[in-house]
Amino acid sequence: MVRRSRRRRLQKFTGLCRQEEGLRVKRSCPSCGPEPGGEEKKGRGNPISVQLFPPELVEHIISFLPVRDVVALGQTCHYFREVCDAEGVWRRICRRLSPRLREQGSGVRPWKRAAILNYTKGLYFQAFGGRRRCLSKSVAPLLAHGYRRFLPTKDHVFILDYTGTLFFLKNALVSSTLGQIQWKRACRYVVLCRGAKDFASDPRCDTVYRKYLYVLATREQPAVVGTTGSRACDCVEVYLQSSGQRVFKMTFHHSMSFKQIVLVGQENQRALLLLTEEGKIYSLVVNETQLDQPRSYTVQLALRKVSRCLPHLRVTRMASNQSSTLYITDQGGVYFEVHTPGVYRDLFGTLQAFDPLDQQMPLALSLPAKILFCALGYNHLGLVDEFGRIFMQGNNRYGQLGTGDKMDRGEPTQVHYLQRPIALWCGLNHSLVLSQGSDFSKELLGCGCGAGGRLPGWPKGSASFVKLHVKVPLCACSLCSTRECLYMLSSHDIEHHPTYRDLPASRVVGTPEPGLGAGAPQDPGGAARACEEYLSQIHSCPTLQDRMEKMKEIVGWMPLMAAQKDFFWEALDMLQRAAGGVGPGPATPES
Repeated sequence: MVRRSRRRRLQKFTGLCRQEEGLRVKRSCPSCGPEPGGEEKKGRGNPISVQLFPPELVEHIISFLPVRDVVALGQTCHYFREVCDAEGVWRRICRRLSPRLREQGSGVRPWKRAAILNYTKGLYFQAFGGRRRCLSKSVAPLLAHGYRRFLPTKDHVFILDYTGTLFFLKNALVSSTLGQIQWKRACRYVVLCRGAKDFASDPRCDTVYRKYLYVLATREQPAVVGTTGSRACDCVEVYLQSSGQRVFKMTFHHSMSFKQIVLVGQENQRALLLLTEEGKIYSLVVNETQLDQPRSYTVQLALRKVSRCLPHLRVTRMASNQSSTLYITDQGGVYFEVHTPGVYRDLFGTLQAFDPLDQQMPLALSLPAKILFCALGYNHLGLVDEFGRIFMQGNNRYGQLGTGDKMDRGEPTQVHYLQRPIALWCGLNHSLVLSQGSDFSKELLGCGCGAGGRLPGWPKGSASFVKLHVKVPLCACSLCSTRECLYMLSSHDIEHHPTYRDLPASRVVGTPEPGLGAGAPQDPGGAARACEEYLSQIHSCPTLQDRMEKMKEIVGWMPLMAAQKDFFWEALDMLQRAAGGVGPGPATPES
């Protein structure tokens, strides 16, 4: 009786009359109209709209949902879209995901951006050797605010987050669930430094040469005599990649502000290229073989020739390898520095314009549109323009250009069956492309040399981009491949993503533009001639297994959708298994 009286008083106070069947909440909003079939039924109370609840209470309840469910709930109706998009909801979600994050960051939607950055962050890797060839995830530092960049070195991995904290992910011996001791990659982490803007190491693809890590950072310098207060100055700090110990530091004048650093050259003549906020490039030379000696000396910072000879250019991005450097301007132009005759011959097919006495003279590449980003390998490169087209140039001995043959290209050549990539990477003799399907699923494509397992599922390699047998994370945004491992970085920034333009109709139909290189023919009979060439290649294969493998490569060359390519590859695998005396093909990867 006491409990019943208390319940009656509570119902009278709240005004919510609960009958025998219980209280029904109306899940509809005024913009969506009344709920279908929502007429009052005999013996039931009046439905109550969720809009009668205080907004703070609704936001508090929604903040306990997973991020994926919050996004899905916001797509149900106009009311929930406004509630799920409120900054109060994302502030609570962000503090739940990253309790140690004190500031919301920058941007138009700072809390939502911070929450999604921390929800989608992850570093995934797949080893090429060993019995287990599956995708693994590294340890996730609790202090990291999203992942912006990563770089694998000889023994470890370094990750830079959006607050300028550089993390040192170590490989270590750990105990497995069965009590066995095993070696794991990136399973422990420490904070290497804070206030970092960018970092770089030896530009060669082989991580064995990456002994030192160069970090571009901002540090507070104490006040000098005659001034008041400290000043923030940019500096370059050099760390040993094996232990994380700082061995060298150089500080610049407070009036100079840099945003990117790249390395070029040999160890004894290592050139550091620094890009300023104004788009100018400065360089200095250090000797890495003497960095471990405890002494101080002065280095000279000089303006690079590309900024001296072309002062009107504003460089926005740099890329480098051991013997060449590539610059992208704010207008989408591309300029090249090549320092050795062998690489120059591989890239341009001639030594006619190479000057060994003036190796810093920039060379302009002829391109039909504005370039957004690039990838630079040892002797080949890839460019992506504002329309999402991919252009490849350089040495093609192993088919690393993805053009379907092994002929070198001395000028940018379009790969017609690939468009709108998320990321592009060029290595020593193979290339990788991270693309996204119409259903927002990601897939990894590769071409070139397949030795050592660097093209999973294609041990013989391929002269065109084929789908690799790798399960790609949903929010993968960048990738890198070493001799032992394939790395993919997962992070989604709602305010920074490549926006491609639609190709004008005048460029879709008609003759190819000048400067595109030896691309695929544009006339209607080009497809028929290509099919005839494919049939002749299949006919030249001596065995049935070779013909099946050649047909798989041809499917990768053809401009088909991802689902169609998967269908043909699975069908060819079934035919291989059905044929007598032919071993089973590689397993189809999960989509």
